Amino acid sequence: MSIFSEIFSWWGGNTWGTRWTIWKTSSFVGDDEFGNRYYLQKNGVGPLGVPRRFVVYKDLADASKVPPEWHGWLHYTVDTPPTEEDYEAKPWQKPHEMNMTGTAQAYRPDGSILTPQSRPKATGDYSAWRPE
Repeated sequence: MSIFSEIFSWWGGNTWGTRWTIWKTSSFVGDDEFGNRYYLQKNGVGPLGVPRRFVVYKDLADASKVPPEWHGWLHYTVDTPPTEEDYEAKPWQKPHEMNMTGTAQAYRPDGSILTPQSRPKATGDYSAWRPE
């Protein structure tokens, strides 16, 4: 985000006030492949009784852009940030994919009113409940 947009807009997420507060109260821990930057509170503790951990997103604030290794650190699942350990992704972990809701690539299961296929006919194994 440019410094110009931080000065003149608050809706982009990061403002000059946020930048100043981070500089004064936090220490930089590392960044990820998306350009997000991770910080740790220098002094005191947060509401959980431990120093706060937080992320400043490079672009729009999209929590799905936090990689699994940083997600674990942010949520206190692991104590060591990925910059201080040899993190290996699990074979089942997939690379980030943007949320496609509201786009032509959105997931639409069979039977959805937005799919070109028609809904399959009932097979006769269902009987509606009728109150007695």
